[in-house]
Amino acid sequence: MRKVILDTETTGLDFRTGDRVVEIGCVELMGRQLTGQRFHTYLNPGRAVADSERIHGLSDDFLADKPKFAEVAGEFIEFIRGADLVIHNAAFDVGFLDNELGLLDREGIAQTCGEVIDTLRMAREMRPGKKNNLDALCNEFGVDNSGRQLHGALLDAELLAEVYLAMTRGQNSLEIAFEAPRVARGTAPERPRPPLRVLEASAGELAEHARVLGEIARECKGTPLWAALEGKPAA
Repeated sequence: MRKVILDTETTGLDFRTGDRVVEIGCVELMGRQLTGQRFHTYLNPGRAVADSERIHGLSDDFLADKPKFAEVAGEFIEFIRGADLVIHNAAFDVGFLDNELGLLDREGIAQTCGEVIDTLRMAREMRPGKKNNLDALCNEFGVDNSGRQLHGALLDAELLAEVYLAMTRGQNSLEIAFEAPRVARGTAPERPRPPLRVLEASAGELAEHARVLGEIARECKGTPLWAALEGKPAA
């Protein structure tokens, strides 16, 4: 029942070229309710943030006195341990976090947590061919993202939690419906049905119908399907 909604900010797009994590934000869900428990930290990446500052607004000067990942790794791991993770574009964040953990010779996300739920994949299945970034999903599901001027790991995790709950609301409804007690049949008296009114065609209507069918049969220059099925010759 425990889920952790997680987001990261990084110095770039590829940890394989040396990019590092600069912010981690997590919020906790228990039984589809936000508990108020969260994990949030800025990180000194040990390298320049370069062009990524325009995405998250975190400068080298701001991050200079922040802890290194090694200093907060233990607290972070304990917060997410055993939980299912809900991440938008999970491969990106998990790749970066596994890289950070690997640099410390620690176990990766798969060994620490339960299932990883990718809301980007979910959104693509629900909304094929549409934009499915976080802003688009907030608009789709009525989540207020007016305070999101820049990317921020904690804010984005909080928004994603609301989006995830909205995306899976139907599943919750199905569970409630499944658990609801069944009402026994026959407990309510049946209402008497009024007699069925049958309107028969008049002789003139039948004659006109036959005339129209004859014209159609002559136009098709063959035996119409209805005539063939009834075993009648073409008119």
